[in-house]
Amino acid sequence: MDPCGRPGDCPRECRVGDLEEFLGGQEDLARRTLDAADFPLYGVVPAAGPGGPVALVAFGGGADPAPGWVEVGTGDWTSAAGPYVTVRTHRPGADRYEPLPELEDVVEDERDRVYEQLGVDEGDTPGRVRALREWITVDGRAHAVEVHEDRRGLWSGAPLPGCCPMGGAEPVWAGRFRVDGLTVTVCGRGVPPGGVELARIQDPESCLRGRTALLRELAGRRGRCLPVERRELAPVTGLEAHREVIAHGISEAAAVEARLRSGRPPRPLRGARAEAGALRWEAAVRQQMRLASETRAEAAEAVAAMVEQLRRLSQLTHWVVGTPEGDAAVEESIRYSVFASEVASLPAQRAWQRVRSGERMRSGERGEHRMGEQLWLAAWEQWRVARSGH
Repeated sequence: MDPCGRPGDCPRECRVGDLEEFLGGQEDLARRTLDAADFPLYGVVPAAGPGGPVALVAFGGGADPAPGWVEVGTGDWTSAAGPYVTVRTHRPGADRYEPLPELEDVVEDERDRVYEQLGVDEGDTPGRVRALREWITVDGRAHAVEVHEDRRGLWSGAPLPGCCPMGGAEPVWAGRFRVDGLTVTVCGRGVPPGGVELARIQDPESCLRGRTALLRELAGRRGRCLPVERRELAPVTGLEAHREVIAHGISEAAAVEARLRSGRPPRPLRGARAEAGALRWEAAVRQQMRLASETRAEAAEAVAAMVEQLRRLSQLTHWVVGTPEGDAAVEESIRYSVFASEVASLPAQRAWQRVRSGERMRSGERGEHRMGEQLWLAAWEQWRVARSGH
């Protein structure tokens, strides 16, 4: 369960008793949250939108246990085609304490959900984007809504192993409006904004029952997937798995940094999360175990240290990405991690070990840690200058 109460991390392999205990705990948490919500909730009128039971799908943004917002979903969550609509009701005055999410981010949240729950990657970049003005009926009254719509083409690539293979990416839209002093954010796929009608939720217990059913089905689906540690993976040759996990680590860091610079919340690339990221990581760890004759724990730590060094180096210098020096740094770091080779960048590799050891043990003052990081960067700069000859 993530910090916003979204049904993401259901147990993978557990006995029936463990699952029932998990579901019971989640239902108690959700019930306390709804009891503490001092504002009305809105949801889709089933007869005027996607059918199916309503489910509490997320909550958060407030002081425990009172939520700052509550989100319910209605429709077919098992299909990338929908129809599926979520309705998030914000506590009065919520925008005075923290900015409401941009509509573009609401759309990306929905695409994240489809990726994490169904294994369908609809891409990290926007498609054909339109700003629309639509009308949504709430309790029988029409309300003007500014809508952001993102229409993307068919997704490419293989579905994630053991998950639901789907072959299409429907347009996703999000809109926001105010009603009776409340801010409401709506997101949908497979149904136009004008085809949605909302009303106050009169039976919160139905949302709890829907949430429990959703969690149970997610747990069942994921329970049929073997953990990556026990799966048969395609054989990896040479050091390619190490190169791939480093490349994705650097790309993810760059994407997160770009969003932070633009004032947007960080959002890791989908290919670096969930099953795809776990499979990529597992391939590198297995190859590290085989080539370095290490235990799983030792190999996992070696891969983590290697990736983190290149990720951080790419953030603090200008030469790691797209230069011969950067390519050489990657190769030397891999050879040092796997074979303990006496590479030219050995002083930098050892300096990084000291930095990482201090961070892991949380030892020393901040100034001492900063000095260690500066010595590490200086060792890399000395290596780069010696290699380039200037």
